[in-house]
Amino acid sequence: MSKKQVFAILMLTLALVISACAPNTPAEPTQPAQQEETQAPETAPSEEAAPAETEAPAEPVTIQFFYPVAVDAPIADIIKGYIADFEAENPNITVEPVFSGGYGDTYTAIMTAIDGGAEPPAVAVLLGTALYDLINADAIIPLDAYLDQMPDKDAYLNDFFPAFLENSTYDGSIWSLPFQRSTVVLYYNADLFREAGLEPPNSWQSWGEAAQALTVKDGDTVTRWGLEYPSGWPYWLFQPLAIGSGQNIVGESDTEVYFDHPDVIEAVQFYIDLSHVYGAMPEGVQGVWGQAPTDFASGQTAMIVHSSGSLRGILEQADFEVGVMPLPGQEPDTYASVPGGGNLYIFKGASPEQQDAAWKFIEFLTRPEYAADFSIQTGYIASRQSAYETEAMQAYVQEVPQALATRDILQYAGRELSVQNLGEVRNIFHNYLQQAYNGEMTPEEAMAAAQQEADAALADFR
Repeated sequence: MSKKQVFAILMLTLALVISACAPNTPAEPTQPAQQEETQAPETAPSEEAAPAETEAPAEPVTIQFFYPVAVDAPIADIIKGYIADFEAENPNITVEPVFSGGYGDTYTAIMTAIDGGAEPPAVAVLLGTALYDLINADAIIPLDAYLDQMPDKDAYLNDFFPAFLENSTYDGSIWSLPFQRSTVVLYYNADLFREAGLEPPNSWQSWGEAAQALTVKDGDTVTRWGLEYPSGWPYWLFQPLAIGSGQNIVGESDTEVYFDHPDVIEAVQFYIDLSHVYGAMPEGVQGVWGQAPTDFASGQTAMIVHSSGSLRGILEQADFEVGVMPLPGQEPDTYASVPGGGNLYIFKGASPEQQDAAWKFIEFLTRPEYAADFSIQTGYIASRQSAYETEAMQAYVQEVPQALATRDILQYAGRELSVQNLGEVRNIFHNYLQQAYNGEMTPEEAMAAAQQEADAALADFR
């Protein structure tokens, strides 16, 4: 049996398992894919597309494109529309999309195939923070050889938002390019704020007080929370609290974490205080990632912390003015966020012809007009700055100014947790952070234990 046949059987088995079971929790929390089929865009983005830099293959080539679905948007239909446009422009290349659940599901499917000796996809969208693990597994190739062929390489790279491109570089090479990118956002019901005479919060204290004021009870039953703060997969949404307290949980190197720093401990305590002191959100770990946007849009909570990638779905559901802002910091007039989302990777196990075709596809997807269109249709932040200069985007932000607000939050974004041995380090942090949230350990005890175990997990890489 050939490797391709083995891979096909493996993927069919994984698909059946995933369809029968709840998806694995991904590194950026996922929301179930939209159930109803949505019509794919009938036309390509309006901006005229520039030709790809690499030459078309002389012989037909087929590549697989693995893609996660992480927010409530018609991602599959959007991507299929882009593939149709690409294939019309490149008739010798066939792209087969594989929508394999969330980020965690997609990563697991690819690495299981590689470990089993099967052929991996030529190209995939995986978390930007997966970089070190993918390099250590010898699973991906650097993109320098392709980039060096571009006459406008510097202009091309400089057009990506720096906060998104940061996860792409290691050891002097560029290994991935941003595509499906987001940032942590505080969504608030602007109508409720006005009715209560409140301003958008600008500090931890004003945030807690606003959430408290907007919490409504009927006797002992809460009918509207002031805030929902998903923490079922907590590192990503917690990071802005740590940054806003004065210390990110990750350093500048790929082996530094600061879990037991006093400012981080203080951030853990503030999360707990939002429920225990202000009574403004449910106690303990909140496993409500998929439900929070619906709760917000339906008026069951006045604020949520969530991904900017949920913007389009929230705006379509809400019948009130949706406010969008970075998370307030501890001190007045300070704010914080952190980037997230997925990058485009080319896999080492693909043939040279497939890798070349994958690069052409990456060039195509990262064109400003497609970056703009993807942002408009999903709520993700366009990965390239020039996308905001396209006619389509300029018209859209006139109608939906929140799309510019999510982009502008990037100025407050710190570095997302990305270190060597990421899976183990992240799980350690999650375990102890959630124990603190649930009152099983004090914040000091939990973060001290997390630091000790993380240091041990990173020792071999230092």
